[in-house]
Amino acid sequence: MIMQRYIHGVGMTKFGIEDISAPDLAREAIVQALKGSSMSPNDIDAIVLSNADTKLSPERQRDLTPMLASILKRKLPIVRIPAVCGGGGAAMWSALKLKYNNILVIAVEKIASTSTQMITKEIMHASDNFHEQDEGLIFPAVNAMVAQAHMLKFGTTHDDLALISYKNHHHGSLNPKARFYRKNISLDTIKNAPIICSPFTLYDCSISVNGAAAAIISNDRSDIKVKGSSLAADYLAPFERDELTTWTGTVKSGKEAFQQADLNPSDINVAELHDAFSIVELLAYEDLGFCKKGEGKNFIRDGHPNLDGKVPINTSGGLKARGHPISPTGMAQIVEIADQLRGRCGDRQVTNPKYGLAHNIGGAGGTTTCHILQKW
Repeated sequence: MIMQRYIHGVGMTKFGIEDISAPDLAREAIVQALKGSSMSPNDIDAIVLSNADTKLSPERQRDLTPMLASILKRKLPIVRIPAVCGGGGAAMWSALKLKYNNILVIAVEKIASTSTQMITKEIMHASDNFHEQDEGLIFPAVNAMVAQAHMLKFGTTHDDLALISYKNHHHGSLNPKARFYRKNISLDTIKNAPIICSPFTLYDCSISVNGAAAAIISNDRSDIKVKGSSLAADYLAPFERDELTTWTGTVKSGKEAFQQADLNPSDINVAELHDAFSIVELLAYEDLGFCKKGEGKNFIRDGHPNLDGKVPINTSGGLKARGHPISPTGMAQIVEIADQLRGRCGDRQVTNPKYGLAHNIGGAGGTTTCHILQKW
């Protein structure tokens, strides 16, 4: 069981490619979170930071903890949690374990000015570099093999994956902080885009951006309660697992979060699911229990995860259209769910949500977190 914790203020920069330094990105998200909490820096008791310990940042600023102390003008405990693409969710999970009263959780990354080659190489730290990488299995290839396995076993098609991309781009076009804000992408464009790694086209893959996202959690009551928080790990390489089309980390973390919250998947009103590749979102439909195994294709065909569907998913635009700045992704999910529960999402607002879920993955299913928030 987790301690009774509440979400106070949240903050997030626009996710984009603007040349803004990591400290300035962090400062913007922190100021928003403090303002939303009606707190000052003096009210913060500890900080949990996530950023990638790699060469991704062209500024080469790898240790950002002193930077946060400078921004807040405070000398206080700061813990750093690197978990690559799952860093934001892992930072949130870790912060909830600490016994401090008011904790700032912040994730920040500046990677969009880095070359594609460098981004690809550095992100591969979250995968197997003894077997997979020697065979050319960078992340698009690994996830494409998972998609192919799902298609062979369950009859899923690329048209089903295209519906996921189309949905998320529509949602992202409504999100002022998304990379694809006001950029409507047609279904035909998605289907006919260049092949990246069969069956994936360009729009099956997430886009790299810069950004920061933050939240302040507290023992003091607010309008949003953390009902469930879980973290699970799986074997690093998908080929080591018993089943390519079931990601056990998602299954385990989802079950644990639902048990903590005393809820079922049918209780969730809005969700942010990790969609680094379109197939990953479809797998999460099944592994989290929104539908049965093999029926993810029917779930998207029937429009259940659309904005007006049974359980709107990735209302922010997801990693596809909001963008994927690595560590901040998991915290951006928390921000979106908190804003949805508070009714602050404008044209993409879900009607009267009470429960929201955030699902964040590091690697190809290696580290997975799930958080369930409740409008209190």
